[in-house]
Amino acid sequence: MTLNELGIEEQDASIIPEVEEGIKKLKKDLEALRIETLLTGQYDKNNAILTLHAGAGGTEAQDWVEMLLRMFTRWAEKKGYTVKTLDFLAGDEAGIKSVTIQVNGENAYGYLKSEKGVHRLVRISPFDASGRRHTSFASVDVMPELDDDIQVDINPDDLRIDTYRSSGAGGQHVNKTESAVRITHIPTGIVVSCQNERSQFQNRDTAMKMLKAKLLELKEREQKEKIEDLKGVQMEIAWGSQIRSYVFCPYTLVKDHRTNYEDGDVNAVMDGEIDGFINAYLASGLGSQNNKK
Repeated sequence: MTLNELGIEEQDASIIPEVEEGIKKLKKDLEALRIETLLTGQYDKNNAILTLHAGAGGTEAQDWVEMLLRMFTRWAEKKGYTVKTLDFLAGDEAGIKSVTIQVNGENAYGYLKSEKGVHRLVRISPFDASGRRHTSFASVDVMPELDDDIQVDINPDDLRIDTYRSSGAGGQHVNKTESAVRITHIPTGIVVSCQNERSQFQNRDTAMKMLKAKLLELKEREQKEKIEDLKGVQMEIAWGSQIRSYVFCPYTLVKDHRTNYEDGDVNAVMDGEIDGFINAYLASGLGSQNNKK
């Protein structure tokens, strides 16, 4: 406002672009603050744990998981968050079968809870020699990282703990010892795994935190009769269950089917520009519904 007043006094039109840019930035900052006020859930301020799984589509779907991982990583970096890989299973020919990452930063879970569900890709497949259009699916599960002071009672007799060799990078020690840990909670069938840390003890500790988060989510939804309900909007990782579609061909469009928010710049979205979708989800009230006990 001051710059604008000075420009009027001096009759200097050269300040108009700077004033317009300032107004755009102010609007963006105000919108970010408004959205932040919607993060009222008990765990919204916590770090987030994302698990991505390839669905229908074979190698194409595994490549889609790798693309989504890049998208979330880029988004986190722009937010000033840090990303840590907890578990990784490479695809048979290309891409990723499944991966679990931890996004560390204030309100990471509050924002990323909007991404839970099935993500659909439509494009000309680079793996199809005939150049045909393919549709692929990947699921994204999102949990908050729980603080150590949150108590979740787990009977040791209900756990099956398996150890195996890490499959990722990490040097001779990591790959030659059974440091990776997989924990199965027998009553619910929930499975978590971690292979990122150097020691079996550290991997087990991280896997237990992930299990506690999943069991806490189940506990908060215990009014639902079946454990399958825990998957919420995900359902089957295939047709008819997607929350968002990413179309590369015959036109370019990313559309969220819950809020109807759209963005025609699919390349920008894949570079991590997903705040519009997150903000639309939170503003719609869908995010607050997930926080109800």
